[in-house]
Amino acid sequence: MFSASKLEFFEHFDNQHLALSYDDVRLQTCANKYNLLDKIDTESSFSRNVSLKAPLVSAAMDTVTESEMAISMAKMGGLGIIHAALPVDTQRKEVRRVKKSINELIEDPVSVKTSSTLAEVQKLIEDKRYSFTTFPVLNNEGNFVGMLGGDDFKYPDSLEISVEDAMTDITEVISADPETSTEEAYRIMQSNKKSTLPLVKDGKVSGLYLFSDVSRTVRESEKYNVDSNGQLFVGAAISTYDERNPDSFYERAEALSKYTDVIVIDTADGDSYYAFDTLKRLKEFRQTSDNNFDIVVGNISNGPSARELANEGADGIKVGQGPGSICTTRRETGIGMPQVSAVAGCVRSMFNNHVNDAIPVCADGGITQYGDIPIAIASGANSVMMGGMFAGTNESPGEITVDPDGNKHKIYRGMGSASALRDNEASRKRYESNADKIVLAEGVEKTIAYKGSVVSVADLCMQALTKGMRYTKSPNITTLQSEVELIRITNAGMRESLPHDV
Repeated sequence: MFSASKLEFFEHFDNQHLALSYDDVRLQTCANKYNLLDKIDTESSFSRNVSLKAPLVSAAMDTVTESEMAISMAKMGGLGIIHAALPVDTQRKEVRRVKKSINELIEDPVSVKTSSTLAEVQKLIEDKRYSFTTFPVLNNEGNFVGMLGGDDFKYPDSLEISVEDAMTDITEVISADPETSTEEAYRIMQSNKKSTLPLVKDGKVSGLYLFSDVSRTVRESEKYNVDSNGQLFVGAAISTYDERNPDSFYERAEALSKYTDVIVIDTADGDSYYAFDTLKRLKEFRQTSDNNFDIVVGNISNGPSARELANEGADGIKVGQGPGSICTTRRETGIGMPQVSAVAGCVRSMFNNHVNDAIPVCADGGITQYGDIPIAIASGANSVMMGGMFAGTNESPGEITVDPDGNKHKIYRGMGSASALRDNEASRKRYESNADKIVLAEGVEKTIAYKGSVVSVADLCMQALTKGMRYTKSPNITTLQSEVELIRITNAGMRESLPHDV
């Protein structure tokens, strides 16, 4: 929770019915004689069970996050949320692609029979266009009896010999239990100098590790944001429950649940009856599912709403109504809370009202300058979600266009823009709009300059965060959240903060 002086800062403006956004405040520096250069810890969390090594999340927007963006985000330590404006099967494939992108554990590996010949296996590889030549070998009863590898095809005089005669017998194969983790598999294969590790129980093969995949993951896992199985974390958005079409909701939930670490209930009115009802239904569905996943609800901007959602069992909350650069919700509807006060209010409400387990808050929208990121976290956020910052990159969906002057561009649009509302049901559900009549758009579409790889953009975001943490002498995210003081600046102070008089 906030320090006493930080709490007093926000209460002062609350008492005046004044709300603050990023350009209204700056962080106070302080003295510290100890070197923090090598001690900055940016680990945080998006939801109760989904951790972050870098507190950056790409927005669930159709011009921002599909599998390519989500893979890049997770490899940089963050998280991507696959948008819901996709057919169910397509969204599931996008999520699965992220989960399987560095899959060192091969589930249900392709096997061959002892009675087959090498020639038959060779034909299978060619027909199926397999990129691998390593197979567990099963006998006629389906039990594991050995391994067949690429080298076994090189040395026989003829490929007409049986797999049984060419394989490495089970007596010479090192195997492990199906519950073996990536790190354990790495140690077993390294110490035994084996390139494969089949997972076997009661004679049945349930998985296969390859040393080439495992070693890469172990080496790179320091920066990748991965789950306990060494697979990238990924999230997916889902629309609120529709009483007119209940099957579609459960169909999407079922399709996503196997591969998704967190499902985000994505609505512009995150404290509505529909949001609470969807949270309840999704929790009930989770109890019957074979796979566990977190549930994050958004978007809200009110402290008591955060408290109620936490009490109802949300695993995370997304805060932000109208701060996005392409969002017009505040102008069109008259609602909305400036983002710094919105985030701080949600965090304070959960702690001050003795919520048993205060949950992570994601500040969604309004980040226009890199320096806004440490301010958002100092306001109490555990992570920041960005759309405009990551749009226009190689990894964002959409074609790159070139204007007559040779400048490259991409389209970026709000999910409440007229074109998004026209194009997909998910946007209409998010903004409770009707496709059969003229609708009030709550966003715009614009062309933005092409930015190159999102890796470069995210790196600048993290540099801004870590530099802000060094200036404020914050060794970790918790200190930045709870202890670092904010100051209110005037318009003159803001002008002084920008390049001027040059």
